Amino acid sequence: MEAEEIARRLTNFIREQGSFDRVAIESLRRMAGGASREIWSFDCETERDGQTERHGMVLRRDGGKHRIATSRHDEFLVIRAAFKEGISAPQPFWMTEDPAVLEGPFFIMARIDGETIARRLLRDEAYTKARKVMSTQLAEILAKIHQIDPVKHNLDFLARPGPEAAISEVERYEQMFRMLALEPHPAFEIAFRWLRSHAPKTVRLALVHGDYRIGNVVFGPEGVRAILDWEGAHIGDPMEDIGWMCVRAWRFGNDRLPVGGIGSREDFFRAYAAAGGDAIDPAVVRWWETLGNLKWGIITIGQARTHIDGLVKSVELASIGRRTAETELEILNLIESKN
Repeated sequence: MEAEEIARRLTNFIREQGSFDRVAIESLRRMAGGASREIWSFDCETERDGQTERHGMVLRRDGGKHRIATSRHDEFLVIRAAFKEGISAPQPFWMTEDPAVLEGPFFIMARIDGETIARRLLRDEAYTKARKVMSTQLAEILAKIHQIDPVKHNLDFLARPGPEAAISEVERYEQMFRMLALEPHPAFEIAFRWLRSHAPKTVRLALVHGDYRIGNVVFGPEGVRAILDWEGAHIGDPMEDIGWMCVRAWRFGNDRLPVGGIGSREDFFRAYAAAGGDAIDPAVVRWWETLGNLKWGIITIGQARTHIDGLVKSVELASIGRRTAETELEILNLIESKN
């Protein structure tokens, strides 16, 4: 769908949702990134009873079928819960699953100005201060996310694990792997066996972000401004998010600082506990980090399949598929280091 048509339909949708007398959309443009979903930025001026307001907004839209499906409805409600709890998340405005509006589910949220490209955070002089404070900021925000009460916010639709959260996650991604893989991956087979035999017990279930990493953060020179991409949120072991944050792919070559290339595990763990998070067993986090690398490897296969199977033609999705081998090496290194 062309930008002009999207703008026209969005104008009508927002006018109806907000009961506005007038809506004007300007500067609608497709944003970079968003390998899984389309992201559009625009300025919106609304008028009601002679009062005019102007907001920067973002449209998050399903652009086609994906091998790994998620729900814009569920993501919208989780963002709304986080925003209500004062967590650094964009303000959510409206959501619909009616395909007649934009040919697929979408929601609209506030645009948070700032940078999202992790390599700039790790290299640009403008973010020198941010690099020093963001590990602590992210740990504190994550502790707050894990304290959100799903019952209070009517998030009963979120997926819940079986009696053993760790094993449930292994089984979920093994099922996904069997569905997606077109060729053998011996390193993944080893990982499934190792993860099953070393699975930790879950102390507490919590709301888990599901994709908590540097690439899903809006930041400025002062540090974190907002956490994005809540589509993987579910009920699970909070250590899952911490292990995911340590996955090697999110360091962009700065491996001496395993937490997103900006912090040490020890400092991140201390900040998380100090902010009200659970006490952390490093061995448990390493298990979840190993699973995290396996999950990312399976996701890279799924992203490539989305392109190969013609569901969404995207060079970005195709190129992500080339990274599967990186995860296989990291998984073997992590397993070897644990023995």
